[in-house]
Parts: sequence; structure tokens; C-alpha cells
Amino acid sequence: MMPELLLIPAAYLLGSLSSAVILCRLMGLPDPRTQGSHNPGATNVLRFGGKKAAALTLLGDSLKGLVPMLIGHGLQAPPSLLAATGFAAFLGHLYPIFFGFRGGKGVATALGVQLGLYWPVGLSVAAIWLFVAKGLRISSLAALVSMALAPGILWFFWDAPSLVLMQVLMSLLLFWRHRENIRNLLAGKEDRIADHQES
Repeated sequence: MMPELLLIPAAYLLGSLSSAVILCRLMGLPDPRTQGSHNPGATNVLRFGGKKAAALTLLGDSLKGLVPMLIGHGLQAPPSLLAATGFAAFLGHLYPIFFGFRGGKGVATALGVQLGLYWPVGLSVAAIWLFVAKGLRISSLAALVSMALAPGILWFFWDAPSLVLMQVLMSLLLFWRHRENIRNLLAGKEDRIADHQES
């Protein structure tokens, strides 16, 4: 089990690589932690960096959750180890050791974990996000609704207590990281998804 257990710290370290910060540096863009909402995530990068930078950030953040889960499956890790690995990658994104523990809100990385764990779970959560985002054009609300439903979706497809607990914890942390967005939603002040020029 020793090589398999290395998945947990490795997943955290991979999660700690901030896609937004790294890509913005490579593309000559400002540090996302100093722009807009100050969140190093795809939605904030879209505001000042354009669609290309945002799409690459989204891909990078998703891969941080996807890759550890695929490796875990390749090593035939039990559900409890898969749960710990996925949660470690998610925590790394939220609290990255390489970037002063100032991370993102975790939506893309959580989706990567779900896709890597069992693709129908990830696709179901992504479909809910797209449905809410298309209908109401509020990214944060789409994230909150989809991740609130994610534990039930995971339980429906894979009734493993450790994995459901992982998703419950991820959803709770994601809500905590979106607490300012929740306040804005309740006050009717949350930003809507707008069209941005590609840079």
C-alpha cells in the first residue's frame, strides 16, 4: 500500500499548482489575485484575460482533480483511498502550499475529481452547471446548485460511504469559499456571465 498512499500528498501538491497564476504569468497577464474578484480561477481570469486564458485555466484546474483519480484507478486503489486522494487535490487547489495558501474556489478541480472518479458523475454535475448557467447566467449560482446536488448524484451512481463523504466535504468547503457570492446573490448584486473579448 505504500506507493498507493503517496497518491494523497502527490495529489495535494498537484492541486497546489495554481493554473490561473502560472498561465497568467506565462501569457503576460496580471496576477489574478490582484484583479477583479481576486480569485485565481477561470471566471475571474475571463474578466481581464479573455476566453483563451480562461479556457486554459479551466482545463488546468480540472486536470488537477482528474489526473490523480485516474492514477488511483490505475493502481486499483480502494474507494477510501480514492476519496482521500480526491479531497487532497481539492484542498491543494483551495489552499496551495506554493502560493501562500491563497487558492481558488474549487469548482473546476472538484469537477475533475468527479470525472476521474466515475465519468457519469462528472458529466451529470457539469450538465446541471451548464443548465443553470445558461438559464440564469450566474456562474456562482450554477456552481452552488450543481455542487449541492453532487453528493446525491455520487450516491446514486456509486454507493460508497467514503466517496459520498468526500463529496459532502468538498461541497461544504466550496460553499464556504463562495460565501461572498452567496451574500451577493441574496442581495441581488452578483455579477452575471457576460461576453468578453478574446485576448
